Amino acid sequence: MTTDSTEKRPFNLSRWAIGHPSIARFLFGLIILAGALGLMRMGQKEDPDFTFRVMVVQAVWPGASIQEMEDQVVNKIERKLQETPHLDFVRSYTRAGSAIITLQVKGDTNAEQVKDAFYQVRKKVGDIASDLPQGLLGPYFNDEFGDTFITLHSISGNGYSYPELKKFAIQARDMLLTTPGVEKAVIIGDQPE
Repeated sequence: MTTDSTEKRPFNLSRWAIGHPSIARFLFGLIILAGALGLMRMGQKEDPDFTFRVMVVQAVWPGASIQEMEDQVVNKIERKLQETPHLDFVRSYTRAGSAIITLQVKGDTNAEQVKDAFYQVRKKVGDIASDLPQGLLGPYFNDEFGDTFITLHSISGNGYSYPELKKFAIQARDMLLTTPGVEKAVIIGDQPE
């Protein structure tokens, strides 16, 4: 068996680089430089943007039983929310005097549609506000908790009136807002005087 020296062999990059060392070094340096420039120009964020697809609706009705909260608040809100586009699920947690309804938007929904879905939730719950019982506090909407760390602090005190506790809560909130890194502090469950 003989080999023909004119037979075409596939291109061998290693053999070429050994045969042309100065050109190979130049191309290698060019690739390194292009990579370094690309890395420096690449956008970087400590916390990249993402769309948080969860919203919480909270309602407080002082003195109401669990059954009253279910029948007169939660069921009405949940029925109305079934009309909202792009919702994946609606879950509720009811206690005597309060209810928390959690909504999640489908994962394939884009950011603009998520904003629109949350707007629709506010609008639809606003449409039935007159059907909700007198004395109901809220419903309150929270869809901004996806971009920060969350801590929840409770303030209570035997022997203190609600106005005194509220004053202390406002002072605590104001102190938290002066803390570096704290962007938002909210008082939830405030009792009317």
